[in-house]
Amino acid sequence: MKISKKDMLLYAVTDRCGYSYDEFISRVETALGSGVTCLQLREKGLDYSVFLEEAKTVKALCERYGVPFIINDNVGLALECGADGVHVGQDDMNAIDIRKEAGDRLIVGVSAHNVEEALNAQAAGADYLGCGAVFTTSTKADVTALGYDELKKICASVDIPVVAIGGINAGNILNLTGSGISGIAVASAIFGADDISAKCKALRELGEKAVNGIE
Repeated sequence: MKISKKDMLLYAVTDRCGYSYDEFISRVETALGSGVTCLQLREKGLDYSVFLEEAKTVKALCERYGVPFIINDNVGLALECGADGVHVGQDDMNAIDIRKEAGDRLIVGVSAHNVEEALNAQAAGADYLGCGAVFTTSTKADVTALGYDELKKICASVDIPVVAIGGINAGNILNLTGSGISGIAVASAIFGADDISAKCKALRELGEKAVNGIE
């Protein structure tokens, strides 16, 4: 499966937000049915077997709604559960090594924080980039915002889709207009919302304006 720019428009990264497993799965399905165009399952600290079973459940939901399904970090698990892709950070497995293990079976996303990292990821075989944090967040006080100018430089330097991530919400999405991004990645802004359906529709509408240069 190949990733396209339109798949990046509203990229949801899962966040439990304190909900039970059943409620979390229900909220994932609501998001998938409300405008999410790609979904990354991000679980830190789960045992492999538990993560695998959850991944299979979410994979089935993504298939039902025709949404690409990405696993965070774990290439082996992505292959075992039949995910469409894997997303890795700068300190995780290199895209070249992922290609050696998975060939073209997986979409490969890579986090990049500057032009050099972006170009290296593209050269190594990345299919898309996740760039951020584009805004500072209260949950990660040690993170310095990437900045609009650097984000724009990254987008101009590569031929693959770039999705902006980090501190994005309905109040600041339009600040990314004209940067060249293909979409926005959000976690708690979706999964922490009281009304996930309404929030997804609002975020997608704003995301489309930012991507298409409409202020």
